[in-house]
Amino acid sequence: MNTPPSEVRLASSIPAVNFNTLGLMFISGFFATIAFDLWGQVLSPALGFASLSPHGLARSLLGSLGLPNNDFAGYFVHFYVVGLIGYPIGWMFIFAPLWQRLIGKTHWLLPSAIYGFGLWIFAIGGITTVAGLPFFLNFSGIAWVALVGHVLYGIALVAVLKLIERQQSA
Repeated sequence: MNTPPSEVRLASSIPAVNFNTLGLMFISGFFATIAFDLWGQVLSPALGFASLSPHGLARSLLGSLGLPNNDFAGYFVHFYVVGLIGYPIGWMFIFAPLWQRLIGKTHWLLPSAIYGFGLWIFAIGGITTVAGLPFFLNFSGIAWVALVGHVLYGIALVAVLKLIERQQSA
């Protein structure tokens, strides 16, 4: 039995679940989270825009679920669970394979920016609502700074993955 080309392409675009993939997730997620936090907590306020508090959103979510919601828990969820694991899994195992299957091979910049936009919809449109906060934070300045931050996260995540991939193939 022959496998249709679209299924071969999809299967080949999903990374193997191994220590190498875990390392790629952690490294790319680390640098992407640093880019996000640098923008949202340093550059944006320095430019006169809102300051992000992503650990505060994580704390609100944890509290709404009846879980411990102290500062440590908020930072842990923001940096480790979301930044190093959740969002990289979303790119590597869901978004990138779907993009490749539906759109085909394109330059990485466009899908990474669209992925970041999707993260913003998920976090600021969805998680805030679950956490009991206003939908899209009432489209205040924080929402727009978060939009830039999430798009920047997506771009940084994929840029680091591509850099590592290029170094490994050299």
